[in-house]
Order: sequence, then C-alpha cells, then structure tokens
Amino acid sequence: MRIFSDFKEIKSAVGTEIGASDWIEVSQERINLFAEATCDEQWIHVDQERAKQELPGGTTIAHGLLSLALAPLFIRSVIGLKGLRNTLNYGADRIRYLAPVPAGSRLRGRVTISEAEDVPPDGLRVNYHLVIEIEGGKRPACVAELIALHYR
Repeated sequence: MRIFSDFKEIKSAVGTEIGASDWIEVSQERINLFAEATCDEQWIHVDQERAKQELPGGTTIAHGLLSLALAPLFIRSVIGLKGLRNTLNYGADRIRYLAPVPAGSRLRGRVTISEAEDVPPDGLRVNYHLVIEIEGGKRPACVAELIALHYR
C-alpha cells in the first residue's frame, strides 16, 4: 500500500500506477448474494446446472456490476491518505466490461491516478483509472474511470 501524507503528494502522482491489490475470489456464494441484493437473478449468474449445459466454459458468470462493486476495496487496498475526514463516490466517466468472470475466478484491481484537482473548501477530486484483472485471463474483466472526492 502506498500512503500519501497530503493532497500535494497525490497530485504529484498523477499519471503513475499506484499498485495492484491482492487477489479476491468471486465465489458462487458471492455471486448469489449479489444477485439477491440487486434483484438480478438472471440464470447466467445463479443457475449452475443450466450454465453447465448452455454457457461456454460450463459455469455461471459474475455480474459486471459485481466486479465494479469491488472497486472501493481494490482502491483502498493500494492507496492510503493521511488526515482524511471522508471520501465520497463522485461517479464514473467510463466503464467497460471486457471479459466475463466465471464463478471461482480471482480478481484484482490495478490502480492509476489519472487526474487530481483541488475542490473548495478543503477537498481533492481524484480520477482513478482501474483495471480489474482476472487471474490467468488474457483480457481484463473491467476497465473503469472512477472519480472520488476526498475531504480533509
């Protein structure tokens, strides 16, 4: 984890990769819980028997939004900022799902700071470029441009 002591340090890191998170398993249980929480219980996510018969790879696949929902975990695991009061999710500029995530896969997030700008009265808007990789995969599961507002 890279720890930044102030906003000036974050601004000086624009354009650099901060790091990659640890791998996290996307188990069928995690997929089922996400499906239940979001009311998206489409069979490709939760019906293991049907997936064996009808899906390439013979397994269910995670929701794209589940991969994206892990973004805060990935970002917090590679970057720390001293003296923060809070952080708000400001949104996203671009999100692309490039490869399916089969149940049982492991994902990690590779984080780059792409922009940082002061926001009055005492904040910093940071754009994070996040690449969510699938262990052993040829393409990322997701590539996203995420925006956070950090306040001290």
